[in-house]
This record gives sequence, structure tokens and C-alpha cells, in this order.
Amino acid sequence: MSGSGAPQITTDGTGLRVVVVAASWHTTVMDGLLAGARRALAAAHVEDVREIRVPGTFELPVAAARVARSGEADAVVALGVVIRGGTPHFEYVCQAATSGLTDVAVATGVPVGFGVLTCDDEAQALDRAGLPGSREDKGAEAAEAAVATVAALRAL
Repeated sequence: MSGSGAPQITTDGTGLRVVVVAASWHTTVMDGLLAGARRALAAAHVEDVREIRVPGTFELPVAAARVARSGEADAVVALGVVIRGGTPHFEYVCQAATSGLTDVAVATGVPVGFGVLTCDDEAQALDRAGLPGSREDKGAEAAEAAVATVAALRAL
């Protein structure tokens, strides 16, 4: 859900339990992503929201898996930031987070909103963080997607 063509998602999440699992690296960007997720969940009328912080994006899948398997959440929102550097670290962390979070959702049936920014530089991350002046709000989009997916699965 990026830029032009992004759907307008308005789903009523009343009664849902959502856990936001957020990395700690890149504090300014993460503060924006978390604020966006909080705004979107409040707009969807989700009142039962818990937040868990982990060190980095690589740790998101294990925390999301623990939450999803516990039965204490109807959805998980995973938020993180990985900024490309001069080593292959970027590719490894991005692949591990993406595959790991996908595996959590598929294996548990608990929707995982994917709010992991994979950017070439800090300016790209700030532009997607939902901060004043940002063009996008990926934290909000990830929360909206998680709530909407719960609703879609319940309709099956």
C-alpha cells in the first residue's frame, strides 16, 4: 500500500485485541511509525492495544510469533526500519524480517500488518514515517491492513 493507488481502508475494529511489536533503532522514524499506528487503531475503534519493543527489525518475527501463538491478539502490527549501509547486512535483515513475519501470519492465521521500512537512506525513511512533512504514514497503513485483514478473514 504505497503512494498512488493505495486503498482507503476504513474498518471497524471494535472489540479487537492488537499488539504492536516495534523495533528500537532509528528513534525519530520509529516514533512516527508508532504514532501512526496508534492513530489508525484509535480511528478504527481498537481500544485493546499493547505495545512491545524489541531491539531491532531482525527481532520482530520472534516477538510477533510469541504474541500470535499466545492467543492474546487478533492481529499484530510489526514496525521497523532498516536503512541500507555499505555491507550486505541490509539484505539479510530485510529478508529475515519479511520471511519471518510472513511465516508468522501463515503459520498462526493471525494477521500481521507489515510496517517495516526498507530504505536506501534516512530521508526516505523520514518521508514514510508519518511525521509532519512526511508524504506517507506506513505505521498507520500497517495497522489499517492488520485490522482490515481480521475483518476479511472473519467474513470467510
